[in-house]
Amino acid sequence: MLASSSPRRRELLEALGVAFEVLPPAVDEQPLPSEEPAAFTLRAAQEKAKAAWRRLDMADGRPVLIIAADTVVVREGHILGKPADAAEAVCMLRSLAGREHAVITGVYLLLLGNGRTAREELYAIRTAVWFRELDEGEIRSYVSTGEAMDKAGAYAAQGIGCSLIRRVEGSYTNVVGLPLAEVAESLKRFGIPLFTGRDPVSG
Repeated sequence: MLASSSPRRRELLEALGVAFEVLPPAVDEQPLPSEEPAAFTLRAAQEKAKAAWRRLDMADGRPVLIIAADTVVVREGHILGKPADAAEAVCMLRSLAGREHAVITGVYLLLLGNGRTAREELYAIRTAVWFRELDEGEIRSYVSTGEAMDKAGAYAAQGIGCSLIRRVEGSYTNVVGLPLAEVAESLKRFGIPLFTGRDPVSG
């Protein structure tokens, strides 16, 4: 069970060849005052999983694995969310141009058996990203494509926003929204076979 409405996370998880259902959670994805970015992603991922759990029908007693994640873009310790409008997107990209920032994803895997927690894993993965220098015309032209408007940090690494990135240190898929290598290792520890197209504990 994927507790996310993100099509990017869905596509990434599909790449592992496991069958799953999508159950988007309804949670408030806002950091608490003075909450560190990594701590926020971990808390948000847990809240998403638990919100999905509350919506599940566990009457048949089958084991269910819930995967939840939350990704933030961080510049100098400050979380950059999704821009409210084009002007804010331009400001965000201007602040990232020619500089390093971080992308942090908190991941929570919760295995339920008979409606109770049987096993869980929680971790945050950090990736360093460097943008190339961008002039004002490039920034405004990119924002005009519309791609920036629904993305944390106002760019999409999996889209044309990849042309803004000079270098990535760490997991590229983490920048897209799910650290795939780490999730694959977690699934193996949970005993779930990869690349088979079926998942014995899918909800």
